[in-house]
Amino acid sequence: MRNNQDVIRGSGSKEVASPQLVELGELHIGRKSVQPRFHEVRDFYQRAEPLLKFDVVRFDQQQIELIAAAFSEAIAAQQYTCYACAILPDHAHVVIRKHRDRAEEMIAHLQEASRLRLSNARLVPRDHPVWTGGGWKSFLDSPAGVSAAVRYVEKNPVKSRLGLQNWPLVQPYDGWNFGKRIPWPPRPGVRLRLSSEPFHAAL
Repeated sequence: MRNNQDVIRGSGSKEVASPQLVELGELHIGRKSVQPRFHEVRDFYQRAEPLLKFDVVRFDQQQIELIAAAFSEAIAAQQYTCYACAILPDHAHVVIRKHRDRAEEMIAHLQEASRLRLSNARLVPRDHPVWTGGGWKSFLDSPAGVSAAVRYVEKNPVKSRLGLQNWPLVQPYDGWNFGKRIPWPPRPGVRLRLSSEPFHAAL
């Protein structure tokens, strides 16, 4: 329900994917300076959920652990380097180093691996989407930016009262690549500020 969230909290989305959700409010690009209160978010979800094609999936601890296992397998198979990972009841965050795959491809690998894992375990129906399409990504262009994203991701489970998450798929950030000369400008059509940075994704 990330597009719903973009209406009430603001985010990087530029359109609401489902016409049924447009009536919930205008899309706000960028984080709102004044965030809605908890009861406003709760009321918003109560209005939004009946309009969705599928029931909302909220991950329990068993599902979270299966998703982590699927992420781990996908990251190992594709030889990604993950600096942070948080899996929450309704979304996940990862910070991943630049790779031969585009950010969209990396997100797709993680989404598909975890969807299959949950489906094979019969924890979601086979025809039920698990993630919103495409996810969200932010490219990071400095060691400070990467470190800040890592801290943000690590704090997410704590804020959601899940406690710290320490997944084996995560490696400590080592300042990778920022000591090298980074080519500028990036290739035409590349939507990032620099062409060699890690990225922070929310699925």
